[in-house]
Amino acid sequence: MILRFICLAGVLMTSTFSSAADDVIRTPFGKTKEGEAVDIFTLQNSKGMKVRLITFGATIQSIEVPDNKGKMADVIVGFDTLEGFLTEHPYFGGTIGRVCNRIGNAKFSLDGKEYSLAANNGPHSLHGGKKGFDRKNWIAESIITTNDRGVRFTRTSADGEEGYPGNVRLGVTFTLTNDNALRIEYDAITDKSTPINLTNHAYFNLAGSGNGTILDHQIMINATQQTATDETLIPTGKLAPVAGTPIDFTKYGKIGARIKEIKATPVGYDHNYVLEASSKDLKAPAAVVREPNSGRVMEVYTTEPGLQFYTGNFLDGTIKGKKGATYNQYNGFCLESQHYPDSVNKKEFPSTILKPGEKFSSTTTYKFLTVAE
Repeated sequence: MILRFICLAGVLMTSTFSSAADDVIRTPFGKTKEGEAVDIFTLQNSKGMKVRLITFGATIQSIEVPDNKGKMADVIVGFDTLEGFLTEHPYFGGTIGRVCNRIGNAKFSLDGKEYSLAANNGPHSLHGGKKGFDRKNWIAESIITTNDRGVRFTRTSADGEEGYPGNVRLGVTFTLTNDNALRIEYDAITDKSTPINLTNHAYFNLAGSGNGTILDHQIMINATQQTATDETLIPTGKLAPVAGTPIDFTKYGKIGARIKEIKATPVGYDHNYVLEASSKDLKAPAAVVREPNSGRVMEVYTTEPGLQFYTGNFLDGTIKGKKGATYNQYNGFCLESQHYPDSVNKKEFPSTILKPGEKFSSTTTYKFLTVAE
């Protein structure tokens, strides 16, 4: 599956409201510098798993899941309060767009016109520009069904926002299921052709946020190829095999086992994997991560063709987060489902262009379970 487009019929989905306070709780979380009210939603399923989401950035603030002894821990690296999210930080938990990852030289051409974007990553544009979707306050509604509970976030990205064409109506729906999975469903429509590539930038530590590095975590990624890049992480347009390289995780391996072999500054994984077709129907995982001490396991399922594996290389001890923890290098990892970086400039890559009359649709699920010692 490449981009999942379906014919546009009607308007964006509307949410169902519920007053079931023990299922979805909405409380104030503070105000932005502009005075906008920010709310936090707490979702809990029948097994005790909790997810907290904030309207600022449509952000995952926390995910609490049990270890193999039933002890709960928050596995999301981030902040306890809104103040942290309002500062400059490395996209902790945010919804990323209009285009996630990098666009080379901060420009692209579409329908005969060149568009210039903010160069906020050297000469390139990264994660939507200077004020991407993770820096916007979204409208939110609770969703309650018989088995699931969730939150739907919506906003309109205006024509010209961060240099992108078209008025885009966006929806991101987070659903907590009773099998300890957090499902994220993205949708968008536009009145002008525009690139769309959405993801979530959650940093995970399955030992618990602030509990050391993720180097002993074990990971498997269902990909035999990656998008080859130049030294600034812009794809060349060619695919490269992972076999025989330090980024080969077709079989389980420790994240830290070969990380120092990565030729990058700072050293660490920041690679887009080309997912095998077997993972694109949501029946087989795109990736699985295991933390040996707690027995926690996270499976990632996605309809997207790519997955960015990032190991918190730029965390340098300057950010204090939850419970006063200092976030150092490798204290969290990201698995960002996506179309390939710089696809808008690479005709050989799956297209990211959304046209009027079409609807963008994408789903990614993070499922949590445990294994015995």
